[in-house]
Amino acid sequence: MRRSRSQLSLLWRISLSTSAAITVLLLVAGYFVQDQTRTALSQNLEMELRGSFRAYESLWQARAEMLKSVSRALSAMSDVRAAFQTNDKLTIRDTAAEIWARISPQSKGLFLVTSPQGEVIASLGGETPGGGETPGGGETPGRRMDVVREALPKFPAQSEGFAVQNGVLSELVVTPVYVQTQNEQGLLNVLVAGFPVDQDVAQDLKARTGGSDFVFLDSGNAVASTLPLVETTSIARQYRRGSGLQRIELQDREFAVLGSPLRDVAGVPVGDLLVVHSYDAIAHDLAALEIKLFFTWAAAILAGIAISLALARRILQPISQLDAAAAQIALQKYDTRVPEGGDDELGRLAHTFNSMCASIQGAREELIRQERISTIGRLSSSIVHDLRNPLASIYGGAEMMMDGDLNETQLKRLAGNIYRSSRVIKDMLQELVDVSRGRVQAPETCHLSEVVGAAVETQIAAASHQGVTINTSIDPAIELPVEPGRMERVFLNLINNAIEAMPEGGSINISAERGERSVLVRVDDTGPGIPESVRERLFQPFVTSGKNGLGLGLALSRQAVLDHGGDLWVEDSAPGTAKSSGARFRLRLPC
Repeated sequence: MRRSRSQLSLLWRISLSTSAAITVLLLVAGYFVQDQTRTALSQNLEMELRGSFRAYESLWQARAEMLKSVSRALSAMSDVRAAFQTNDKLTIRDTAAEIWARISPQSKGLFLVTSPQGEVIASLGGETPGGGETPGGGETPGRRMDVVREALPKFPAQSEGFAVQNGVLSELVVTPVYVQTQNEQGLLNVLVAGFPVDQDVAQDLKARTGGSDFVFLDSGNAVASTLPLVETTSIARQYRRGSGLQRIELQDREFAVLGSPLRDVAGVPVGDLLVVHSYDAIAHDLAALEIKLFFTWAAAILAGIAISLALARRILQPISQLDAAAAQIALQKYDTRVPEGGDDELGRLAHTFNSMCASIQGAREELIRQERISTIGRLSSSIVHDLRNPLASIYGGAEMMMDGDLNETQLKRLAGNIYRSSRVIKDMLQELVDVSRGRVQAPETCHLSEVVGAAVETQIAAASHQGVTINTSIDPAIELPVEPGRMERVFLNLINNAIEAMPEGGSINISAERGERSVLVRVDDTGPGIPESVRERLFQPFVTSGKNGLGLGLALSRQAVLDHGGDLWVEDSAPGTAKSSGARFRLRLPC
């Protein structure tokens, strides 16, 4: 076949290459799009978390300002100062409870009155951190607030911050209450107001900040959270205090966590506030994006294949026409032409191809004409060469019969020579006619020794003249179905060539060996052998090594043997002998 079936056509190679390029480009573009989308979604998530932080700060700042305002109002009231100056705990408690009830109706808020050393004098409005609830102003004797001692260096200014007292995390505002003495202000008591951080506070923050979850940590332990306990515990365990966005992976979910330390009145971190948001929305968006990218990729591939097929088919159609035309030229159909199309590169290529075909066709016709003339001349010369010997025999015999006084025996011998030479001429001319017309005669069963003997007899005189002896060793019982005349000329040509190759004398040995289905005939001589320059082309027409004639004899001889179902070839010299130790022809003929 001219092309293997396993190879793809140029059309499909172009289409597949285009599809592969589109696939790679889309994969790279999809990767960057997905990466940029993931980055953008992460940035949006971080901005959302920071927005939640700002909302939290704003909310807690408002609550702190409210506590500060209430505490300042209380500390500035004359009734409060008068009660604090009595140093009577019951008076201070009753006065503070009455005023707190009028100013702050929030039950969750806590209000403490402590000594300058932090000892709790009265606890109002909620829980005392670490001391239990004291509704109605119950005492907490012996309880001390460390936050008061921490805020003492900042007096008389107010202080705010988070504090952990006996495991309770609270946001507190510390306000000192002073009284004016003769020379300076005297510190009477300290007001501590605030809110405990609990589950309700976390839920309130979530509702006010758009749905982000909050987790409050105290020394790594969650004290309030809007998440389930299992997730809260895992997040608290994996969280590391820092200012950046953290990605925390749980068993089946991922969370983005942005944390901020909760500082006391001295600025020391006592806990952490975590704003938590699930990656579920991002994962959902990325999954949707991947689906869209997949369908975009599939549509682009199909469109790319369709477009590339259409364009490639349009481009490759002239090339296909050129390919088909070249195949016709290979079959020697030189009148093949292709449509020239437009004036582009392919159109110019088609025009050049047509011009080439026309040039080849013209050159071939001229070559055939010249080859015919040359063949006629060579064939004429070869016929003249082959007819020279029998005509010379006829001319010489006729001349002897006319000029000499010959006896009956001599006349009979000369008449036989003239008859055989005439028959050779007749058979040779008939063979030329048969070869030119492709006709063969019906074979006859003949003795091989008789066919070879007839050919040897016509060459005895020429061989004796040059000192060449002809030896035959053929079993008379060997019979073959052959055309006697054609096969005789085969041996005649081989013997004649051997005689011409040995002008200084030599010997020709002809033998035959019968096999099961064929007969092998050997024709060997002691001449110089066959030159290497013509050995491979020996049986082609007009191949000669310098002897008389133009080299048609061996070509016709081999064709005659092939027509009989056999073969004719030259055998290499025997091992250990020189290549110039004579020619060794072999004929194989079927029995």
